[in-house]
Amino acid sequence: MNEAKKLHAQYIVLATFHSRLGYARPWPSKIPGSCHTSRDFLGELIAATKKAGMRTILYMTDDPQWNADGLPSGKSWLDSKGFSTYAGHTVNLTTRDGFGEFSYDNFLEVMDKYPDLGGFWIDNDNDYWLSHNLYEQIRAKRPNYTLSNNNEDTPIMDMVSNEQKTGMTPAYDYPQAVWTAAPRLVEADYKLPDTGAWWYTGTDSTVDAGLNVGRYIANAGSSIKSLMDETAMVNGKFPSHQVDYNNFLNGYLDQIWGSVNGTEGGGYLNGGLQPGFWNDGSHGVTTISKTNPDQQFIHVLTKPSGSTLRLRDNGYQVTKVTNFRTGAAVGFSQANGSLTLTGLSGWDKYDTVFQVETHGRTGIYPAGSYTMSASASASGHPASAAADGSYLTYWDNKKTLPVSLTYDLGSAKHVQYLGLNQREDSVSYARSSTEQSARIRDYKVYVSANGTDWGSPVTSGTLPSHRGVQFIDLPAHDTRFVRLEVDSTWAASSDSTHYKLLRIDDSWLGSAYAGSATPPPQGTRYEAEAGTCQGTVDSDHAGFSGTGFCNTTNATGSYVEWSGVQGPGTVKFRYANGTTTDRSAALTVNGAAAGTLAFSPTASWEAWTDATVTVPLAAGPNTLRLTSTNTGGTPNLDYLEVTP
Repeated sequence: MNEAKKLHAQYIVLATFHSRLGYARPWPSKIPGSCHTSRDFLGELIAATKKAGMRTILYMTDDPQWNADGLPSGKSWLDSKGFSTYAGHTVNLTTRDGFGEFSYDNFLEVMDKYPDLGGFWIDNDNDYWLSHNLYEQIRAKRPNYTLSNNNEDTPIMDMVSNEQKTGMTPAYDYPQAVWTAAPRLVEADYKLPDTGAWWYTGTDSTVDAGLNVGRYIANAGSSIKSLMDETAMVNGKFPSHQVDYNNFLNGYLDQIWGSVNGTEGGGYLNGGLQPGFWNDGSHGVTTISKTNPDQQFIHVLTKPSGSTLRLRDNGYQVTKVTNFRTGAAVGFSQANGSLTLTGLSGWDKYDTVFQVETHGRTGIYPAGSYTMSASASASGHPASAAADGSYLTYWDNKKTLPVSLTYDLGSAKHVQYLGLNQREDSVSYARSSTEQSARIRDYKVYVSANGTDWGSPVTSGTLPSHRGVQFIDLPAHDTRFVRLEVDSTWAASSDSTHYKLLRIDDSWLGSAYAGSATPPPQGTRYEAEAGTCQGTVDSDHAGFSGTGFCNTTNATGSYVEWSGVQGPGTVKFRYANGTTTDRSAALTVNGAAAGTLAFSPTASWEAWTDATVTVPLAAGPNTLRLTSTNTGGTPNLDYLEVTP
């Protein structure tokens, strides 16, 4: 538990019922067949993780083939005789059907005993389970359980895990090897010491901090969960190199947690700046706030060779860029579809984070502006799905190449570029002869006034096999029709699944590139530590502004008060609530009741967010007070800000 907290984990997968670990069950079981504990380790862990705001997920294997692993000849970790007596018929646990029955009964036992379990991590399917509708029973009996399957995208499961992917460039860019499209939940399952076994073998393997920080952030930049395998010893102990890394990552994540927690990956279905390969050898990802689409973050995992960083802006009008750690302003400009940061230095060794504030997107013809057609489409995936504004639908080319996709704007309009998100259901590099990228390679773009006469292409080229949003810049034209012709994709004929396949989640035409927007009015900030805090002014949770934050007494009626607050304007409270319940507080303005704020959980005490409220502030100075209406006190309060 303590090590998981250092990693800012949300769940722990307990993997002892494993084919290489003697099929050990960490709970008192009434089912014979493999060893189990008399102490309820599983129940204790479930209770501990629940108290800490996390969840426990139980690993379950389908594989009996290692039943004699590490034992003398003729011995087995599995007790077929004992289970046969229990079942009332002969069962050979060393066969897949027999082991399927044994493990099936264990699923049912666990469901009965542990309603607060988070779910099952399954490695992989067993025909006995399928023929006995195991997953349907789990859904019916424990609808709160999550189900994850390893290396297999099973529709009834909530999540697909991608195990130990390597061979990418850069090595930390794990999402390149992922083949499941959002919004499906995707997990990256990898070893923390990147060599050696998944379990403790008596060695203290080294941990590559750069590789693992990079994996963590790169996964966050694609909304992928990171499941890091640590080789647990006994009594909650871990090898020293892993403990050292956990201690390091704890402090490291505290510094940048607000740019990772509460965000989605940028450049995909949630919008955001373009991730991936940038200028001068730089590489990284972007994240975008779940609650504020105008708050984004650039994570530079490989720095550029110079002092300038350039990436596509995806139509966002940028108003402000700061160094996330220091708050220092960063020089920037926008031109030709790109955001350029200048005068950069002092790069972090692993992840330099810039906070980017925007004022919406501009210069994009909205979904519904086009009538779409294609030279080929698979059943159920028409051309219209390629520009409908939804990432839940997609156009499929029916494995036809060359293929064309035509945009009819209805009348002549100015067109500057084509933006598109290809479906992320294939790897983005040639991982093997049978696992390759189903993305656009060679293309041409034509324009036409009447949809009949197309002439020569206005541009042609090769799109890189990269994840995330991609762009094709056009010589500026006033035109009614735009046609994208795709002549080839990246998958070779050896990959029969992806060869000639192309799917597009969404695409759009840009009328003009974005330019830097006029910044919105800046608010006036009033730090909580400068007010009256019935409690303590603390500084033990990173990410606060000023010199600290107000940690009110854990009691109903505890409060923080600001005086001299100049109005009129909209009030924003910055807070953190690391519990799992609301920390509600009553607001008064100049002694008069002004409503109650819920202050919902923020996942951790280092995850700061804003609560905005419109209240009747008088012109001139005002006094505002937040008073706790629950026994836990208010959340930790950093400041209030008034924006005219």
